[in-house]
Amino acid sequence: MRSLTPRTLLRYIVRMIVLIAGLWLFAIGTVLTLRSNMGLGPWDVLHLGISRHTPITFGQANIVVGAIIILAGLLLRVYPGVGTLLNMALIGTFVDLQIRNNFIPDFSHDSLLVRLTIDVLGVLLSGLGTALYISPHLGAGPRDGLMMRLHKLVKVRIAFIRAALECFALLFGFLLGGTVGIGTLLFAFGVGPCIEFGFYLIKKFLLLTGQETPAPKEEQQEPA
Repeated sequence: MRSLTPRTLLRYIVRMIVLIAGLWLFAIGTVLTLRSNMGLGPWDVLHLGISRHTPITFGQANIVVGAIIILAGLLLRVYPGVGTLLNMALIGTFVDLQIRNNFIPDFSHDSLLVRLTIDVLGVLLSGLGTALYISPHLGAGPRDGLMMRLHKLVKVRIAFIRAALECFALLFGFLLGGTVGIGTLLFAFGVGPCIEFGFYLIKKFLLLTGQETPAPKEEQQEPA
């Protein structure tokens, strides 16, 4: 076990700030895609569908689904890190906070070009936020952890596992009345490159400032 020094504590605080900033940025991206009314990402289609049939909000549905996935992961020996738990709790909380305070206005009645631009911006910020909250290595998101464990168990490529989970969420969400449209395709095919772009920016920033990635080697290992 590492001894707790002021430098170690400071590095951990910085990593937590980066993690929370990434979750906040991801929430902004989610609200932008929601406000554009162009169609949501597969999991958000599910969250919206659930919120339309229950008393809970869109953000609360996000939290509930994340909690269920964490519990399902525990049955498969996927143990959440602090980043996993914060991912589950804060993204939905941040989304509801932004919607409640009208942080981002409703663009559903604007022109197609405006709505498309807002949706693309939402996908971009979702990707950048994902890269930002992954970079401190404090625990994968609930869906990512489950994906990796299923990959190990069934020996199927990660791409197929991810696609199966996304398709399940999309289908179930669509049946519940979640919004599906061109924005769904934009998210499905665009968020990956946006995440890669986010990692590129983070790496470039660290190189320019002469810093190293803050994650200790042992924390980069996958959960058993």
